[in-house]
This record gives sequence, C-alpha cells and structure tokens, in this order.
Amino acid sequence: MGDNDHGDDCTGCAPDPALAGRVTAPTGRTAAGPGPDDERPAPDRAELLVTGRIVTLDPGRPGARAMAVSGGRIIGLGSPEDLEGLVGVSTQLLDAGDSVVFPGFVEPHMHLWGTAVVDTWNDCSTPVCPTFDSVMDLLADRAAAAPPGQWVLGKLFDPSLYDGEPELHRDLLDRVAPDNPVAVVNASLHFVYANSRALEASGLTDDTPDPPGGTFGRTDGRLNGVAGEMPAILAVMAGAPVAGADEYAATVAGITVRAARAGITRIHEAATGALFGPAEVDLLRGLADDGRLAVRVSAAVLSHAAPAFTEAGITPFSGDDRVRVTSCKIIADGSNQGRSGYLDDPYLGSSDRGAANLAPGELVGQIRAGHEAGWQVMVHANGDAAIAMTVDAYDEALAGASGLGLRHRIEHCSLATATDLRRMGRLGISPSFLMNHVYYWGAAFRDTILGGERAGRLDPARTALDAGLRISLHSDHSVTPLEPLRSAQTAVTRRTWRGDAELNGAERVTVGEALAAVTTDAAWQLHSEDDLGSLAVGKLADFCLLSADPTSTPGAELADITVAATYVGGRPVWTS
Repeated sequence: MGDNDHGDDCTGCAPDPALAGRVTAPTGRTAAGPGPDDERPAPDRAELLVTGRIVTLDPGRPGARAMAVSGGRIIGLGSPEDLEGLVGVSTQLLDAGDSVVFPGFVEPHMHLWGTAVVDTWNDCSTPVCPTFDSVMDLLADRAAAAPPGQWVLGKLFDPSLYDGEPELHRDLLDRVAPDNPVAVVNASLHFVYANSRALEASGLTDDTPDPPGGTFGRTDGRLNGVAGEMPAILAVMAGAPVAGADEYAATVAGITVRAARAGITRIHEAATGALFGPAEVDLLRGLADDGRLAVRVSAAVLSHAAPAFTEAGITPFSGDDRVRVTSCKIIADGSNQGRSGYLDDPYLGSSDRGAANLAPGELVGQIRAGHEAGWQVMVHANGDAAIAMTVDAYDEALAGASGLGLRHRIEHCSLATATDLRRMGRLGISPSFLMNHVYYWGAAFRDTILGGERAGRLDPARTALDAGLRISLHSDHSVTPLEPLRSAQTAVTRRTWRGDAELNGAERVTVGEALAAVTTDAAWQLHSEDDLGSLAVGKLADFCLLSADPTSTPGAELADITVAATYVGGRPVWTS
C-alpha cells in the first residue's frame, strides 16, 4: 500500500517474554522531568518569524500572514506589521513562499514497536506484489539468495486483496523455501504464515497446544503454518533472529521521520509494553534527549503491562511535550479483513462470526482498572458484536460516571451501529476510525468478507458526528501508510482504492469535519487541544508547509496535496 508502508493476552504484568526476545532491551534511564519546551522562559523577541499564507484552524483567527515563535511556542499571530515589535536582530525568518502554513497533523493511533520489528522485512503488499504468484516469486527469490538456515521474513501480506483469498500455508512456503525458515506477517498484524523450517526452529509441533488468546491453524490435526493473534504469532517467531537495541532505536527514529514527511507532528503509539515493558518509554526518552525523535510521541500502555509501568514510576499522563504516556490499551477482538473480528452475524459464505479475545466480565474488569487508575482507556473493537460488548462494558465499568473526563475511546470502531454510537455519546466515549479501511479494503469487504450492507456501515463517521461525537481518523500504521490527507479524503469521498467505487455515500463527511479529525479533534482526543491541532498564541509551534490549503481544496483532491516541510517547536524536522 505504498513505499513499504501499510499495519493479548497475558497472565502477568511484565513484558511478554516471547516478544521481549525479539530485541535487546535498552539500558535503563531515570524518569523524565520537564522537557525543554517547559523550561524555556518566554522572551520578548521571536526566535523565528514565519511569513506567508497561514491557515490556523482557530475559529477566532482563521488566517494570518505572520507567526512569531519563541521557546517552541507561538507568541504572536497577525500581519508582519503587527509583529514588528517581536522581531530582533537574532530572529530567523521563514518565508513560506507559495506554500501554505498549516497546523501539524495529529496521528491518534499507530504502532511504533510493531512497525519497527517488521520494518526491514520483505514487502509483500499488494502494490509491490500485485498477484499472489508475485508474492511466491518474491519469497522464492529471497530464499534462493539466502544461505540455508537463514530466515526469510515478509510483511504486509493480505490474502483478502487477492482473487480467491489464497493463504500462505505451510506446504506452499515449504515449496518455495525448503531449506530456510520463512515467516510472513499479515498486513493487519493479527496473523503470521510460516513454513516447516520456521515451526521447527521455534520448537512447535503438531502436539503444541494453542496458547491462551491465540490459535494455531491446523489441517487434519497438523499445523498448517497459519497462526492468529499475538500469543500464537510470538510462538511462531520465537526462533527468528533478534534485533539489537541500537538497530531498533534507529528504526524507531526513522519511523518518526516518516511521520514528519507526511506533515504529522504528534503520533500516539497504541501498544506500548509488549517488547520490553517500561524500557520502551526509556528508549523514546533517550531518542528525544539525543534529538533523534522527529515528532512528539505519546503512548498507550497495553493493559496487562500497566502494573509494571506503575511500579517503574510511569503514571497516567506522565512525561513532557516530547514523550508522554497517557493511555491504557485493551484488545477486545481481532481483524475483520482477517475474519477474526467478532460479528453479530457470520462472515460472508461462512458460519464463522470471529471471536472476542476477552470474556465480557474480563473486559469490564480491565476497563474499570484503567479508569480507576486514571488512564485514558482505549479498547480495540472491530466487529459489531465486539463494539456492542465494549459499550456494555464501559457502561458497567463507569457505573454512572462519564468517560469524557479521561476521554475514553473505542479504536477502529469499524462496524459500529447507530444505536451503539448514540450510547457512546451518552457515556462520553469517542471513536477513532481507521478510515482507510474503506479505501484499501472497501471492495473486499463488500464483495467477499461482509457483503454490501455491512460493508456500507464500515467506519460510520457521518453517523458518529450526527450522534454528537468528536471523532479522529488514524492510520494504524503499519496497517496502512501514514497518510492523514488520504484518510481525510476517504472520509469525504468514501471512494475505494481499486475501481474507485463509492462505499455508502451517506457516511460522507465535509472537508472541514475530516480535517478536524486529523488535527483539532484528534488533538482533543489526545488531551492536547491546548497545545496542538491549531495555530494560536500560546500553542506549540508545530506546523507544516503544504502545496495547497486543504480547507479550500475539493475533497477528492486532498491526497494530492504534498508536504514541503514540517516543523516541531518552530524547528525543521523534515524538508523535501
């Protein structure tokens, strides 16, 4: 899906030991104190003066021709003449020229850690491998070039985007790589496909039982190489090579540059703690201290790991403007395109409804624990049955309290009904939609996975807004690329990737509503509306230079807008 981009159960509170083995953990660091943006006094002169066409997204001052920045924050907006008194001999000047100065985009749900693990693996996505045969050819070529015993690793494969939905089962992979372990991760990150050598290297046999919360696919009692959900995926990958901490840190830093390239200035990491627990936050803080984080990062701690974070002194909303830990993440079901999302009615041509990862009582308990500890709770729920179960669980766990104070969320919220969206409004729960599900998978949902009526309900942004909810749009990267303007365009047009068909135009939103979902409302959802999402005096000077003004661009052309540069705290972090 473009340029090597696309996208738990545990009995303890420590990092998952199998996944922790995927990397060498970084050394510990002390708890972070206030960041540089908090420490600088506000001087009476600008360090940077930006001139040109400035779109603020602030209703009180929607536009300006000059913006003064000092200490990483905006200290003046208006005309160049208005700000003359803030300009000194050391003030740097930035003339935007033909570009439009626009607030930095906010990415409210993506995956740094999972993306970093697979970042250098072979790209088996549909744009790179347009046919299933081309996937097989790629893997065969890589295996032929590798010495016997060396792992061949792939990412971003998705059978639902190929005719007949072929799977990379064990026997097929054995044919293309008889002497090498092979493992290919599904684009959803909910499945892995492995050959016999990989299963052997990881110590798995036909007698190995399914781990709690995960499944090993079997054919006539024999492992077929397909594993679903994280516990099973980790077991399959146990024998694969381990990355070093320095290599991993460099990859994470590179992903933040990728975000800046898309005009994003804040990302929210949505599954922190599975690799090496609280040390993941230490790694981020170390990168920030070294000036290697291109964008601001906040994080959601996986619910089973939350106690370890508390013991390490990482409490809700601790950190600074560069790195902050705000949320607790719970995973209620799987992936609809992988047919593991939990549905009310079976998938098309099947008797299978998917399954919940947690019993209703367990979900209530985890939400209550997160809420009472002061975390913003984020629950991953894709299928309509999983969403209804999640809304029920919030209702019971909150016991009459409102979720608005902590801005509790439902992630993806893919097949939410109008009834459940209205219930979310009453409970103070907001949705974050993986809107490019419509763009990349809309046709597959319509034709082979869900059928036309249910596919039309996918990512119901219009219904959510009409229910009075504030929404955000996210990438779930690496599930889809970091493309905030593509997400906004899809919300406006509901057009699919191949064939350019419209998927239920009744769910279209306006350009302004779509842009709010990747700027101001996404910032609100991250408890950052006082700092991010729009350009106003006192806010952080996080902005990008765009080839056109998105607010006056036709919705079908938003994704054509390019990013010339991105600034965080008034400092350039990426330029074209």
